[in-house]
Amino acid sequence: MRDDQQRDEPFPLAVTLRDGRSVTVRPICPEDKDELEAAFVRLCAEARYTRFFTAVRALPENVLDAATHPAPGREVALVALSDEGPRKIIIGGARYVLAPGSDTCEFAVTVADDWHGLGLARRLMEMLIEIARARGVRRMEGFVLPANSGMRGLAARLGFTDTPYPEDRTLRVVTLEM
Repeated sequence: MRDDQQRDEPFPLAVTLRDGRSVTVRPICPEDKDELEAAFVRLCAEARYTRFFTAVRALPENVLDAATHPAPGREVALVALSDEGPRKIIIGGARYVLAPGSDTCEFAVTVADDWHGLGLARRLMEMLIEIARARGVRRMEGFVLPANSGMRGLAARLGFTDTPYPEDRTLRVVTLEM
């Protein structure tokens, strides 16, 4: 973990999922670039579309670089790593980006297809919310496809409101006033 990223948070953190499996959650780091790319490739086409709102086959190099180098003070990016097998692989991630000059951040969360329904997305979101609150963020929002019932349901369980996005009726915006 970089000292300027999350020096006061309790990372790495062991998290036990609903099925008893354990994962490690920690801040992303530049050394995660290759594994982040591999995790993206392992996602099904629908999961990629749900995350990026368009068909994406591969992440461009500049996106991978930005994803593994969060801007200190403006971005928080966490990864969840499987504790199974000979090497740890990324099975999920969550991040927020603080809008410049604002106390509002936009979040995103992604969980590998075969890790859905185990509570990982919820745990990642709870961690993001906790970090954001501790850093003075007043509002968290995310843009969600209407058909993404899993994310919309999770957001509702976490206290987010869910409304049409006025600038694009093909999207919903989920918002948490903190």
